[in-house]
Amino acid sequence: MSYAAFKMMHWPTGIDNCASGFITHCSADFVSQIPLIQTDDLESDWSATKAVGPIPNLIITAGNILEVYVIRVQEEGSSRDSRSPMAAKRGGVMAGISGASLELVCHYRLHGNVDTMAAFPAGSVDGSRRRDSIILAFKDAKISILEFDDSINGLRTSSMHCFEGPEWLHLKRGRESFARGPLVKVDPQGWCAGVLVYGLQMIILKAAEAGSGLVGDDSAFSAGGAVSARIESSYIISLRDLDMKHVKDFIFVNGYIEPVMVILHERELTWAGRVSWKHHTCMISALSISTSLKQHPLIWSAVNLPHDAYKLLAVPSPIGGVLVISANTIHYHSQSASCLLALNNFAVSVDSSQEMPRSSFNVELDVANATWLSNDVAMLSTKTGELLLLTLVFDGRVVQRLDLSKSKASVLTSGITTIGNSLFFLGSRLGDSLLVQFTCGVGASTLPPGVKEEVGDIEGDAPSAKRLRRSSSDTLQDMINGEELSLYSSGPNNAQSAQKTFSFAVRDSLINVGPLKDFSYGLRINADLNATGMAKQSNYELVCCSGHGKNGSLCVLQQSIRPEMITQAPLPGCKGIWTVYHKNTRGHNVDSSKMAAEDDEYHAYLIISLEARTMVLETANNLEEITETVDYYVQGSTVAAGNLFGRRRVIQVFARGARILDGAFMTQDLSFKAPNSESGSGSGSGSVSVSVSGSESSAVSSVSIADPYVLLRMTDGSIQLLVGDPSTCTVSTNIPAVFESSKKSISACTLYHDKGPEPWLRKTSTDAWLSTGIGEAIDGADGTSHDQGDIYCVVCYESGTLEIFDVPNFNCVFSVDNFVSGKTYLVDTFIQEPSNDPQKISDKNPEELTGQGRKENTQNMKVVELAMQRWSGQHSRPFLFGILTDGTILCYHAYLFEGSENAPKNDEATSVQNSVILSSISASRLRNLRFIRVPLDTYTREETSSGAQCQRITIFKNVGGCQGLFLSGSRPAWFMMFRERLRVHPQLCDGPIVAFTVLHNMNCSHGLIYVTSQGTLKICQLPSVSSYDNHWPVQKIPLKGTPHQVTYFAEKNLYPLIVSVPVLKPLNQVLSSLVDQEAGHQIEHDNMSSDGTYTVDEFEVRILEPEKSGGPWQVRGTIPMQIAENALTVRVVTLFNTTTKENETLLAIGTAYVQGEDVAARGRVLLFSVDKNPDNPQASVSEVYSKELKGAISALASLQGHLLIASGPKIILHKWTGSELIGVAFFDAPPLYVVSLNIVKNFILLGDIHKSIYFLSWKEQGAQLSLLAKDFGSLDCFATEFLIDGSTLSLIVSDDQKNVQIFYYAPKMSESWKGQKLLSRAEFHVGAHVTKFLRLQMLPTLSDRTNATPGSDKTNRFALLFGTLDGSIGCIAPLDELTFRRLQSLQKKLVDAVPHVAGLNPRSFRQFFSNGKAHRPGPDSIVDCELLCHYEMLPLEEQLEIAHQIGTTRSQILSNLNDLTLGTSFL
Repeated sequence: MSYAAFKMMHWPTGIDNCASGFITHCSADFVSQIPLIQTDDLESDWSATKAVGPIPNLIITAGNILEVYVIRVQEEGSSRDSRSPMAAKRGGVMAGISGASLELVCHYRLHGNVDTMAAFPAGSVDGSRRRDSIILAFKDAKISILEFDDSINGLRTSSMHCFEGPEWLHLKRGRESFARGPLVKVDPQGWCAGVLVYGLQMIILKAAEAGSGLVGDDSAFSAGGAVSARIESSYIISLRDLDMKHVKDFIFVNGYIEPVMVILHERELTWAGRVSWKHHTCMISALSISTSLKQHPLIWSAVNLPHDAYKLLAVPSPIGGVLVISANTIHYHSQSASCLLALNNFAVSVDSSQEMPRSSFNVELDVANATWLSNDVAMLSTKTGELLLLTLVFDGRVVQRLDLSKSKASVLTSGITTIGNSLFFLGSRLGDSLLVQFTCGVGASTLPPGVKEEVGDIEGDAPSAKRLRRSSSDTLQDMINGEELSLYSSGPNNAQSAQKTFSFAVRDSLINVGPLKDFSYGLRINADLNATGMAKQSNYELVCCSGHGKNGSLCVLQQSIRPEMITQAPLPGCKGIWTVYHKNTRGHNVDSSKMAAEDDEYHAYLIISLEARTMVLETANNLEEITETVDYYVQGSTVAAGNLFGRRRVIQVFARGARILDGAFMTQDLSFKAPNSESGSGSGSGSVSVSVSGSESSAVSSVSIADPYVLLRMTDGSIQLLVGDPSTCTVSTNIPAVFESSKKSISACTLYHDKGPEPWLRKTSTDAWLSTGIGEAIDGADGTSHDQGDIYCVVCYESGTLEIFDVPNFNCVFSVDNFVSGKTYLVDTFIQEPSNDPQKISDKNPEELTGQGRKENTQNMKVVELAMQRWSGQHSRPFLFGILTDGTILCYHAYLFEGSENAPKNDEATSVQNSVILSSISASRLRNLRFIRVPLDTYTREETSSGAQCQRITIFKNVGGCQGLFLSGSRPAWFMMFRERLRVHPQLCDGPIVAFTVLHNMNCSHGLIYVTSQGTLKICQLPSVSSYDNHWPVQKIPLKGTPHQVTYFAEKNLYPLIVSVPVLKPLNQVLSSLVDQEAGHQIEHDNMSSDGTYTVDEFEVRILEPEKSGGPWQVRGTIPMQIAENALTVRVVTLFNTTTKENETLLAIGTAYVQGEDVAARGRVLLFSVDKNPDNPQASVSEVYSKELKGAISALASLQGHLLIASGPKIILHKWTGSELIGVAFFDAPPLYVVSLNIVKNFILLGDIHKSIYFLSWKEQGAQLSLLAKDFGSLDCFATEFLIDGSTLSLIVSDDQKNVQIFYYAPKMSESWKGQKLLSRAEFHVGAHVTKFLRLQMLPTLSDRTNATPGSDKTNRFALLFGTLDGSIGCIAPLDELTFRRLQSLQKKLVDAVPHVAGLNPRSFRQFFSNGKAHRPGPDSIVDCELLCHYEMLPLEEQLEIAHQIGTTRSQILSNLNDLTLGTSFL
């Protein structure tokens, strides 16, 4: 392994920062988000409920991920959403709101981890059109300001400020490492922002004033693109010059006419041994910041704050002032008043004489997060996940006292933000993040008693009725257990209210699988043991330890979906399958109750198209073949089938004709002998033949159905439209005039039905006629309630142009040149290109670019399939999909942009293809419609096969409560739509899939049918236990404790796992355990009140078994630890019993006694045998052996039948006699504490907590462990593993600075000091703490299969899968040199070729980060797939250009990237 690729497979989910601000809209354009629906009885209490004010966006960051969400609120009484399959809202109705959900606006993967973030308020007068900006700060001192730009429906960098590099070196004042990165705070009025960098340098960012000439009037902002930057200038204040030494926090306070910054700093430090004498060392200073004069006079200060004060909170107007939070007290300070509240009996006053007001209960606030629910109530979230409410009791502007009261308990937070006036968001790294609605006021608790159970389903997905049976995770368990969902805090002289009640309802949650402390790789429940190759991978799953405390859980992650099979049957030679409905009601007025249940209607028939015939099956209860008794066309294969006329008729289209059927009886027969323009089923006598090729007959090649229209594309590239007449339920053939005259060949086309109460595309047009009368044209004369909406026809020509027509008039309403090139934004060609479009190349044809002798076959690149779909949901926008000949999938998401520059281009009026007068064209264009390209880098492209193209996209509205599309072919995948975001989940388990359709009947509720290329038809359901709204499908199993390590017992299919649960113990019992019993010391109880309690973690090893039905996993046995004993490691080991001479598989546990620093460290090694009895559900776990050793047993492994134990600073190898362990060899190195231990053959790799890695070998004949080599640097290891590439062995290690290094052993090299020193092969900055590596054999790819001999280097190639603390999973895979050189030169090109979000440089992000320690840079031998994945997102012309510049071809690059994805498509 000289070269490797780094690839993320699952991006971070643990939320580090959250903020709220008006990013995508301004508070002025907030009209209530839901139009009032005229209900029959105008309820009088509508006005009584509190109006939901303007709701800002939610911005979150997780590692290097930045996401902006908009919050969609469902008001009570608006039942518009009830059609959606996910309409089950959680939380009941509260304060007039029946639900609120997060919808993704934009999602970015940055080249850098966001340290802190703030939303910079627009801050000028109300009613201004300005919006807020996002300020991001990155290590060490990089600041980017982003704004939302409507014209690209995404974020654009407004300004960048960097204070790194040689010219800013003086800011560091000689220091190399800093305890924390930059800290950003903004002024609530939006005048300025402050960023604290390098510990003592305060950067002030001054906002541009709204009236200044640069920015211009408000109209510039309403157009979306701000003309000038929000930040006008910046300057630095050195806090050291103001005599501040140790700054802990700062904040801008409310209520002054200039920005005022309050800084919390420590005058001189104290330490644990001095704390009882020197404890009030902090102070706050308030500076008035004058940005124009660059002056900052001190206006007030307060001293004698406790040494553990760490956070400031600015009290909102009208009160003003600041709250100082410390571990044991809360202080309020303003210019005129101050008060404090002691939280527990550790709180001490400055001089012991004065009495402090105490809260009614004890609590420690050492890592609290806080936000304001109203102007006098703050909500604090403690380290145990409790929510506390702090009320300021005030009179006028004077705060008299602080009141603290307990509220509900919730998730352990990393940040809280209030969103608007009735929601808050709890962001968490340790559990799922929650969106919670709160109401305050006297009668606010409107929750009926029955609703409380429903609040319990705090899950990461929208709970459809099917999923409500799942056990709820305990994220907000205590929120439900409480009898009363409100709390009372009363103050006698509180002028505002006599009694404040708060009620909460959880409205939405974002799944988090982090922090992944450990994982193991085991078989799935429904694994198919006969599978081979790629399909074998979906037998496995990752079982991960994630979360902490009460949010602790096991996350079961699978990259690919394996449906639960109901039944299967052989079916060779299948071409396609379709299920159709049939409404029995012949009457015209279908009663509305039946219409409402449209989603639950069972399918009536299953049509199966074989090579030479068609089968028809009845699907009501069981599948029974009725081919002989029906009037379907069964003599040949079918091209498509579907429903027309509100499901009253079935249409079946075959190559030469079509039939309309009412159930099983044919009502109309059409044939396309020669394409005829008349309707009727005859041979078309007297018809005009418009067959372009002039051949006698042209067959149907693809069909798209949108009731009542059917669009047919013929094999010769012409189009026919079948127009249905709902009154007679018949159809007539029609060739649109546009296409009749044109000679352009059409490569793909589809119909798009813009359904729903408000057709979406209508909004993008500017004229009036569209918004009125189309609905009637579609509505049947018989008055059946068709789902109204508009129908459009999307067409792609051979030339690559895409056009959208309205149906049935066929006016062109939108067109894009060169759709195949995959531009980032699609804009109607009749509108001038936006000036900010970076792609200037895109005007040239690919033919012009492919000169210069590099004839890469892109001329015949065309779109072979199109689909456009808008899934249900009130604010959903359509997606457009196109599949190209080389297997690329283009995915676009429509958005609306009303720009001022959207005037038609008059100069091109002559060159308009359809020579119609320009003014009449521009009248009906969808001129405000734009599309933005959605990256699909999680999807592996097809290995393109020649041969007939069959349709690969199947849209589904409800399969197991999910909606989206299924992509069949050689790499089948599910595209599921959640929160306006596509989640791509591959399905590997059956290899290529030739046909797919949905099935809903008695025995298969909302299931699916697919046919594999092997000729098997399978009827399945989606596994309901998994949540699919995540990068990988995940099932969370709550543990109510912290999981530490998990291992897989393959023989018995069990998962032993270390769990610790916090337990409250009496203090004297805890103290007595800290004494060395043998020495017999007595502890002095002089100044220690030993009547309190103390929380201690109690450890146990639980043995879990996966549940067959997919329910919660069952505990099959537990092994409790002794008092003060921590289990550190659990492993399944195979030991050679020297007495019986056979191998035994045992469970080995290493522990340590944690008894403080006065007691010598001890640990135990325990061996257990585990047996599963089929009759008894509990496994029998019996202890075989236990032995106490000196030092903590931190790692165990089995080495060729011996047991290797790391106990403190020793590594000892033992042999097993069947009754005891006998040491046979030892190694005394300077390891202080072994973090990880890996074994390959007789080689040992160990990672130490401080001393980097050691490489040992074990020799049987001399019975000795000998050191081969070590790394001489100091490194705090997190995880280690061997990397095997063919015959070469490398050693990989991850460290506490989020780096990964690869070493190799080369005793022949002179720089290795005769082999003592391990040499560096590669180093890389991952940007997350890697906690575990797992070595998996890489899968063979197409290029390997052809030329690799078995047993060669290509086949014996392993990749390392790793998990990190922020919930991401990735892999490091070996590359051969040729591929590496090619991808590396591409990577260097992409650094400049791609505009990077927030202006971050990917090269600097991936530099080894040593945090100021001396480090000799190693070779740069790892390519970064996070950057390479941008290549596929470039327009085709730029892809060709870049490939040409580095001397290769686009197809070569794409096949390398594809091979890498295929080779690592584990799980």
